Amino acid sequence: MENNNALRALPTPLVLPNAWDPASAAAIQAAGAKAIATTSGGVSWSRGVPDAGGLGRTVALEALRRIVRVVTVPVTADIEGGYGDTPEEVAWTVAEVASTGALGVNIEDSADGALLDVQAQVDRLAAAREAGDLVINARTDTFLMGSGDVAETLARAERYAAAGADSLFVPGVVDPAVIKVLVDGPLPLNVMAHPGAPTIAELAALGVARISVGTGIAQAAYGLAAAAARELLTTGTYDTMAEGLSYGELNQLLA
Repeated sequence: MENNNALRALPTPLVLPNAWDPASAAAIQAAGAKAIATTSGGVSWSRGVPDAGGLGRTVALEALRRIVRVVTVPVTADIEGGYGDTPEEVAWTVAEVASTGALGVNIEDSADGALLDVQAQVDRLAAAREAGDLVINARTDTFLMGSGDVAETLARAERYAAAGADSLFVPGVVDPAVIKVLVDGPLPLNVMAHPGAPTIAELAALGVARISVGTGIAQAAYGLAAAAARELLTTGTYDTMAEGLSYGELNQLLA
């Protein structure tokens, strides 16, 4: 398969702010992002359902199409576990993602709060690899839902690399010592940063290839909405709303 995916050509570390709807994606692009990742949590909340199981394939794909349409930079999609239990279902989802114009996917190795069998995930990743020339960011939840064992994480990384994954995403890891070990593993490393995590410069110095923030920006946006509402309903003032984009600026982003 010819590797002509523009997402692969971007320099590292690739910083991926996470969007959840067209307006957030347009704002992130306007801020200077070279690529955008989606967040299944943010998409779920924007659709009125909880993350981790509330979002179905059809709704997720439609949300992705709307995001891809409004930006010109590469988009990589958080498709949770692939919206299917079998390799064939995951491959179908990945092919549909490719049809939207997105150039990458995250595929996670947990379901219902537990890690999947390694071979089952290998089969799903191999099917995803056959489905299209997308950048596959193989997410392992060894630190979120497993033992947090570095050896287990690296063992999974070896298997996922052999199945065709392009990078390894290990949410829950921000300890520089652990990051350094994982950076020296078989796949380029994606770290999910948050307040208190090492800075972008520090992660770059450790050799991290991709940096995303998961639901962080969506949480900040909804936090601003809650804070503005509290101010309005208590003190009767409007200062919090001054933090937002102007009406004209936001409207122009989608014109």
